[in-house]
Amino acid sequence: MDLEAIGQTIKNMRKQNGFSQGDLAKGVCTQALISRIEKGQVLPNGNVLYHIAGKLGIDVNYLFEIGLMPRLDYVKEVERQLKILRRSFQYEEMLDIVKVEEKNPLFTSNKRNLQLLLWHKGVYQLEVLKEFQQALGTLQKALNLTQDEDKVWTEQEINISISIGTIYFNNHRNEEALKCYREVQENIESMPYLTDITIKSKLLYLIARVLTRFEKLDESSRYCLKGIQWCVEHDSLYMLGELHYNIGYNYELQEDFHQAKRYLEKALIIFELQHDDKYIAFIKEKIEKWSN
Repeated sequence: MDLEAIGQTIKNMRKQNGFSQGDLAKGVCTQALISRIEKGQVLPNGNVLYHIAGKLGIDVNYLFEIGLMPRLDYVKEVERQLKILRRSFQYEEMLDIVKVEEKNPLFTSNKRNLQLLLWHKGVYQLEVLKEFQQALGTLQKALNLTQDEDKVWTEQEINISISIGTIYFNNHRNEEALKCYREVQENIESMPYLTDITIKSKLLYLIARVLTRFEKLDESSRYCLKGIQWCVEHDSLYMLGELHYNIGYNYELQEDFHQAKRYLEKALIIFELQHDDKYIAFIKEKIEKWSN
């Protein structure tokens, strides 16, 4: 039995749930025992392990499986593939993975892993089927698996909440979208660090986009500049093109075409570097029109 694998799994799941060792120990065992379990120094009796698993929202058999054959690497690989497909808009391939893993006990017996699948199913319903209410229901179901008002959100919960905000935005329910994004922003600011720094880049862009709809153009551009600074500080190109584009669009709405052209030219360079063809032809057409 690999006690270190079990201990590391419990530690990871505890942190993902926003629990301290004391929180996990309460009503089950001592904090000192939790510490020893997480260090792989001891395997608790079945009753203690059962209650620990219950608090973490996982099946106790999952912990025994981890001890016999660590599976976290497999889950991380599935998560990585889904992320790549989601960001490259390959939604059909993304759903194929979801359908396969929905039959995998490694996902069905673990709330966080099941949440990962429900999130991507909701994204598919939103982006491909255009079933906004169905997508909203799926994403809310995913959140309800783990979300607790008394703890800090996980990055996965934040991503799901961002997807819910996008549903509101796409349906022109702008007040609800902004409220959702603001709530996410508050939770991000309460986190000591972000493992995935691109979450903040995306959120700042999405907030700016809603503010543009409200014709709060200066405030929108300030959010874009914050996003650009964040990208530069973290050597990330993710959303950098979109952030420059949105500032250019704000200047276009103000009929300041000189400044609009300047920011769209920067956006064009970034999109071309990324081989992102969604905006290239459209931006080139605008720049050419303004140049003439």
